[in-house]
Order: sequence, then C-alpha cells, then structure tokens
Amino acid sequence: MKILFVSPVSVTIELENDEIYYADKSFDVFLNDKVALKDVETNVFSIYDLIPNTSYFVKAKNRIVSFKTEEVNNTIVLNDLVKDESVDVTNDIQQAIDNASNNDLIVIEEGNYRITSIKLRSNITLYLKKNANLIASIKEDDYKEIDGEIPLESGDVYQLGTWEGDPWRMKESILMGNDVHNVKVVGEGMINGRADESTWWIDYRKKPYARPHLIFLAHCTNVVVQGLFLKNSPQWTVHPYFCEDVSFYNLSLNNPKVSPNTDGINPQCCNRVNIIGVHFSVGDDCIAIKSGKMYIGKKYKTPSRNITIRNCLMQFGHGAVVLGSEMSGGIKDLNVERCVFDHTDRGLRIKTRRGRGDTAVIDGVSFKNILMKNVLSPVTINMFYFCDPDGKTEYVWSKDKLPVDDRTPYLGRFKFSNIHATDCEYAACYAYGLPEMPIKEIILENSEFLFKEDAGSGTPVMMTDAEVCSKRGFIFRNVEKVVINHVKMEGQNGPVYEVSGNEEIIYG
Repeated sequence: MKILFVSPVSVTIELENDEIYYADKSFDVFLNDKVALKDVETNVFSIYDLIPNTSYFVKAKNRIVSFKTEEVNNTIVLNDLVKDESVDVTNDIQQAIDNASNNDLIVIEEGNYRITSIKLRSNITLYLKKNANLIASIKEDDYKEIDGEIPLESGDVYQLGTWEGDPWRMKESILMGNDVHNVKVVGEGMINGRADESTWWIDYRKKPYARPHLIFLAHCTNVVVQGLFLKNSPQWTVHPYFCEDVSFYNLSLNNPKVSPNTDGINPQCCNRVNIIGVHFSVGDDCIAIKSGKMYIGKKYKTPSRNITIRNCLMQFGHGAVVLGSEMSGGIKDLNVERCVFDHTDRGLRIKTRRGRGDTAVIDGVSFKNILMKNVLSPVTINMFYFCDPDGKTEYVWSKDKLPVDDRTPYLGRFKFSNIHATDCEYAACYAYGLPEMPIKEIILENSEFLFKEDAGSGTPVMMTDAEVCSKRGFIFRNVEKVVINHVKMEGQNGPVYEVSGNEEIIYG
C-alpha cells in the first residue's frame, strides 16, 4: 500500500498487488483507527475532509501507511454562494481565486452552483466538498472565445486554443488553467458540463470555434486533479496541453455513449503524466494521447512522453487507450498496467498515417496485466488512418511502397504481457504498417484471446478499403519482427497468425 498523493484535505492511496483495478475482495479503511471507508472494492481509494498540517495513519488489508497533510496559509470557505441554478456565481468564485494568497485553500460547500468559465491561479488548492456541484451554463454565448495562437513580442507565438492537433479558435473551458503551477483541484464534488441539455453536440462540425472542455490546462506544471465526478462535457473532457507533471487520481468521467468527441483524458505534448484509479465511461476514446498535427509537431518537436496509466476502468469508449491520430510530435515511453477495458470498441488503438511526419515517432509502449471484456478488437495498429480532408487521397491509402521522406511516420516497439481478452469479435490483433516504414517490433507474451461464440463482424481499423473481419486471429502486415511467447487463442475462424510482407515471426 502506498501514498499516491496528499493535499491539505485529502489523500489517495493505492494497493500494491497483482490484482487488476479491483481488489481481490472488499475491505474497510481505517483512519487513525476509525472507519473512514467501508466495503472498498478498488485498488485505488481516497479519503477527504482531512485537517491541514495534520499527521494520520491509514490501515487497510492489514497494511499501514502514514502521512501528513499539507499546511495552508489561509482557508477560504465560500459559504455565501447562491445555491440557485438561475444565478451565475462565476464572479464570486473567480474573485476568491484571484484574491487568494500562495498556499491558500478555497472550499466550495455542498450545493448546486451555476457557472460559466473559472480560471485557476498558481499555488492554491480548490476543494469541492461532497455534493458541491458546479453546473455549467448551456448558453454558447456565455463563453468567451480565445485565439489558437497569440503573437509574442519576441516574434514567436503562444499556443493557447486548439482543436484536433492544430491551433484553433475555441471557447473558454469550464475550468481553465493557463500557465499555472502548483495547483490542486480535489474533492468529491461534480463538474457538469450539461452538454446533453445544450446545443454543443448539435452541428458540432459546423461551429466556428472549438467547444469547451470541462478542464483545460495549457502550459502548466505540477497540477493534480483528484476525486471529482466529471460529466456531460461539450467535447474532450480533460485536456492538458504542453504541460509537465500533471496527475489525475480517482476521477470518474461519464459522458453518454453517443456524445461526439467526448474523450476522457487527452494529454497533448505533455511530459510526466499520471492517470491512476480513473473510471471512464465516455462517447469517444477513454484516453487519447496526442502531440499535434504536422505544424505543431514540426515546429515544437514536443512528444507526449513518460505517461503512466494504471488501475483504471475504461467502459464504452471507441478505444480504451488510443495513440494519435494527431501525433506529429511523437509519443514515447507509455506504460499501461492493471486496467480493465470493458465494452470498448478497441483496447490499444494506434492511429497514424502518411503525412504525420518524421517527427511522428511512437516508441516504447508497454501494456501489462490488462483484462479486456467484450472488446471488439483488442489491439489495432493502423498506419493508414483516413482522417482529415486529405485522408482518403491515394497518398494516404496506397499500399504501394512509397519514398520515405519528411512526411513518413515511424512506429517502434510495442510489448503486450499478461493480456486476458474474452468475448473478442472482429480480430485479436490487427497491425498494418507502411510498406516503406514497417512497424519495428510487436511482442505478445503470456496472454489469451477468446472469441465470442456469436461474434459480429466489422472493420477493426479505419482505413480506406478496410477489410471486414469476424473472429480473425493475429493479422500482421508490414511488421518487421513479431515475438510470440505463451499466447493462447480460442474460437477464431481460420489461422491464428496471418502475415504478409517480410515479417520475422519468433515463437518462444
């Protein structure tokens, strides 16, 4: 048992075991010998309403950890906010944040509070207590627009607004952090974007601006978001952009399955990201790791890297953990372990294509101890993804060997260990590299893939002329090296392994 995070009023703890997301059996948690939580089922849990600058010890499953909550300068309790959803209290909350001193604790008490956009500042803790609900306005005109790029006196530009990997004019988000540092947003409260009651999801491709996020962090460092319930986001729910040292613990994200582009957490051009103990149920990808399209990737050469995803539950997304397709800056050193993927269309989903560029390098990806249930296609790696206005041109879809140039992406090493996938449908693994730039290495070990008896059929990947599959095994096209060691498959139609190109298959 280890401490993941401590704030002035909360702590997040993780059980160190071999279990996947859920503990082997439910347990009680004791705080200084008093019951704090009963019948906990998950490996990650949090305790709230702690006293700043106070020592505690926690007992759970015959283990003990000790910690001391952080000290605060002042505690500012916003107990005069109007609890009437017809009254906008944005200015009251914003004034308290703006007037706070370093290391102040700002507390929002139980109640429903209507807001538009709130801007964080550095060196504060914002605490949403249980049943403290921030209810977003549903009027598009209530949200200011911000530019995608802001000119600087140096002649360079500052990246702020963004949409799908490019600078883009966008609406301010419900909770925003721009160049803020050492910030904690914690608690058992809720942020409700109310997009299901609004026009955000209607004709969304025709809007002259990108829709708000629930949480948007740009150029921030050392930010932690813990415990909150986030729902009904207008678009991507949580979006860190050019950030370092950002962590998301014990959140719950819930968007309707049919809601457009409502990804869960999408780090873009970020370094050192932790996503631990998070429950996703969203309308698009649960986690999508990005690093910009060609312009952002070539200009800044800032990969998303050093990312840890652990003890998470992903449900009903298009993909559980997705890389790309906007990844021109690259993605490196991603570790995913002890997660459950439940009824997601895909498990690992990699999307790239010609045109993403030679800076579009994905390498050092590891999946370990993953349970997949009712996932249509557990592993898909696609270098012919047909997005963008030019996505269906011959340059993108051609299976001929084209010249390697500065537009050619690269996929390196991918390792999958202890993957247990049941009720698969389309294909266990569908990996299609470029003939001129094959995927370098895929390792599969100590895993099993079991197909649903009445499996449906469909296309595992989104590419022009994609083949329809049902109960297909491992399909490797243009992969330099495949290592198979103790892998079991049941219920497939046809061969377990299908290869084309010059693959080297090594069986352990």
